[in-house]
Amino acid sequence: MPEITGNVKFEHVAREWRCKWSADNEKAALTAAQNKLEEILAQLSAVKGVTSVQRVVCGSCLDFKIITKLSAPCFGEWETGGFEPEADFLKAIKEIPGISSVETQTYTLEEVKVAGKKAEKKGKDKKEEKPAEAAADPVAAQKALMKKVLKEGGKRGVEIEGAADMGGLQFFCTSVAEPDGNVEMLVASVAAMNEKSDPTEEERKGGSGAIGKMVFSAGTDQLAVCAYVPEAKQGELSCEEWLKAVLANFGGAVLSSSKDICTGTVLTDGNKNIFPLKIREPMILEANNFLRKLGLFPEDNDDDDEMVFGDDDFPS
Repeated sequence: MPEITGNVKFEHVAREWRCKWSADNEKAALTAAQNKLEEILAQLSAVKGVTSVQRVVCGSCLDFKIITKLSAPCFGEWETGGFEPEADFLKAIKEIPGISSVETQTYTLEEVKVAGKKAEKKGKDKKEEKPAEAAADPVAAQKALMKKVLKEGGKRGVEIEGAADMGGLQFFCTSVAEPDGNVEMLVASVAAMNEKSDPTEEERKGGSGAIGKMVFSAGTDQLAVCAYVPEAKQGELSCEEWLKAVLANFGGAVLSSSKDICTGTVLTDGNKNIFPLKIREPMILEANNFLRKLGLFPEDNDDDDEMVFGDDDFPS
């Protein structure tokens, strides 16, 4: 294990990007900085060795910080590659009116919380904390949530494979609940759907990697959308064009784009009566209609209604 001194050892290194934001114009600079983060979040989260990506926002000192934590060996590889996509992200936020003091910093980052009997012993002479003061472990909570996301995605992949086999479908549109509108979690869910299924496992997972899909997840603040087109079908359908067509109806934005995976969001807007749960099913229908125009999905008629799938169609 690397060490700085004999009793200061570390296994992880973090890279921090930070800036100051202006509160003018209803915090427009902060809103824009968050939008730029969402554009590169999936790419940043996919960097080899990343264990967490955290955002820190201070309303009093007007700090906006992104802290990416990696295992020490993988950090060296990332550093050699120029911390991609750091340069593009920093360039983008520097151009935002109201953003200043754009800086970076590298440091070690370790959990040092005392747990179990040691913590109980150290705290025996202190007043018992009130429940509201006992902070939950955010890292453990994130891991627990990701476990649920992957389990749901793996199960949905098996269901999609079966439904596609029965209906002869090449493409599929559905929704998942566990990501709760989080784009990074939704991408992980789709990856779990696409995992190669092991027929020897007691509970099969994934298996739908050969099937193109658009998956939706409704949260409080936004509807997250992830489109996936396998390589074998990219000559028939552009992943980005498909996503853009679906997002356009509700003013959504594309966050990331590639030949096989594209992501986007539609933000909640009460003034325009745009709410994630309300627009999710119309957007699924729009996604299917786009496929129909290309002859990639069965024509819409009374017998085909079951081809549109949402959470209620796959009970837990």
